[in-house]
Amino acid sequence: MEHIISLTVENKFGSLSRIAGLFSGRGFNIESLSVAPTLDPSVSMMTLVTKGDDPIIEQILKQLNKLIDVIKVVDISESEFVERETALIKVHTRAEDRAEALRIADIFRANVLDSSPTSYTIEVTGDVRKVQAIINLLQPLGIKELVRTGRIAIGREPIRPAQTQSRPLAKAN
Repeated sequence: MEHIISLTVENKFGSLSRIAGLFSGRGFNIESLSVAPTLDPSVSMMTLVTKGDDPIIEQILKQLNKLIDVIKVVDISESEFVERETALIKVHTRAEDRAEALRIADIFRANVLDSSPTSYTIEVTGDVRKVQAIINLLQPLGIKELVRTGRIAIGREPIRPAQTQSRPLAKAN
């Protein structure tokens, strides 16, 4: 099962190495990784994606919590969340394929960042399914290069029912 883990860590030299080492030391692959400072420059947020059975992931979460630089660990995939990924796709475009590449980009609300006589560089942002779908559609045109960011995710706030004010009904005369 896939797990999206959010870590709040001290922004110190070696933090990423220790966290990656914990995964590799146990034979787990990090499928996706994104790290950036928060509003507090001494703290970073890490979002990593890995696969594993729940009991094993639970053990990894406990071990992550024991690392000195780790402030907080949350398995975001256990609740509602929003995720995004960005891909830059350089597509080979012959004269007869240029309109098709633009049509596909438009369907996915992707942006053409660069254009040359033989290629377009397209940027797409969305969930993993959206990014993979545009890649699949552009492949027959010929993808020259492809780079994808690590996935980022954030938990959703619970939706609370709207509070309604009741007022007394007017009495009928």
